[in-house]
Amino acid sequence: MRIAFGRREEPAPAAGLAGRFEDDDERSRTPATALKLSLLCLLSILGIAMLLALGVWQLERRIWKLDLIQRVDQRVRAEPVAAPGPESWQHINASDDAYRHVRVTGHFMPGHDTLVQAVTELGGGYWLLSPFQTTDGFRVLVNRGFVPPDRSQWQIDNATGPDIALTGLLRISEPGGGFLRHNDPASGRWYSRDVAAIAAARNIDGVAPYFIDADASAQGGFPAGGLTVIAFPNNHLVYALTWFSLAAMLAGWSFYALRQEYLLRLSRSAASAFKSRGVGS
Repeated sequence: MRIAFGRREEPAPAAGLAGRFEDDDERSRTPATALKLSLLCLLSILGIAMLLALGVWQLERRIWKLDLIQRVDQRVRAEPVAAPGPESWQHINASDDAYRHVRVTGHFMPGHDTLVQAVTELGGGYWLLSPFQTTDGFRVLVNRGFVPPDRSQWQIDNATGPDIALTGLLRISEPGGGFLRHNDPASGRWYSRDVAAIAAARNIDGVAPYFIDADASAQGGFPAGGLTVIAFPNNHLVYALTWFSLAAMLAGWSFYALRQEYLLRLSRSAASAFKSRGVGS
C-alpha cells in the first residue's frame, strides 16, 4: 500500500518577481508623484494669489474712478475761473485740470481755423478750432463747437472785433490722432485735437498746452458749442467679480484634484496592505 503525502505548493517564481517589480515601481513613482503634487500646489497658490490681487486692484481702481467722476462733476458745475496762464502750464495734467470750467477774454485770430473730424449727437461733421488771443498775453485754441460738412449752414464771424468773454471746459491735448487714423497736417486731415501739432501747422506761437471746449451759445446755430461728452467707463466692479470668480474656480479645481489624488493613494495603500496580509498568511 502506497501512502501519498500532500505537498505545499510554492508560488510560481515568475509571479513572485512580478509582484516585487510592481512594489518597486510603486516606490519609485512615489517621489516623482510627490514632486508633481508639490508643484501643483505651488502653482495653484500662486495663481489664486494673483487672481485675488487683480480683483483687489480693480476694487481700488473703482474707488479711484468714483472719486474722479465726483471731482470732474464738481469742476463742470463750478463757476468759471481764469484759464491757466504760462506760469502754470508745466503743471497742467488730466487728473487735476481736465474739464475745469474756465473763462478767457480776448478775440479770435482770423485765418487760422482748423477742422477736426467729429461725430456728435448732431451727426457727422467737424469740430471748429480757432486760436484765441487773450488779454493776458497768451493764446489758446478754442473748440468753438460742431459744424456740419455743409459750410452754408455755418454762422462764423472771423472779423477781429472788440474783445469778448468766453467760457468753456479745459481739455487736455489729444496727440497723435484717432483710432487707427493718424493726423496728417500736410494734407489738412485732423482726427484729434492735437494742440501742439495744430499750432505748428498754423505757425502760432505761445499757445497753451490745452484747448477749451466753448460753452453752448445763446444764439444757437453753428458752430454748436456745449457738446462735450463727459463719460468715464466704470466697469471695475464687474472686472473684480470676474477675477474673484476665477480665483474661486481655481481653488475649487485644485481642491478636487488634490482630493482625487488623496483618495487614489488611500486606495493604493489599502490594496498594498491587503496584498501583504495575503502573502504573509
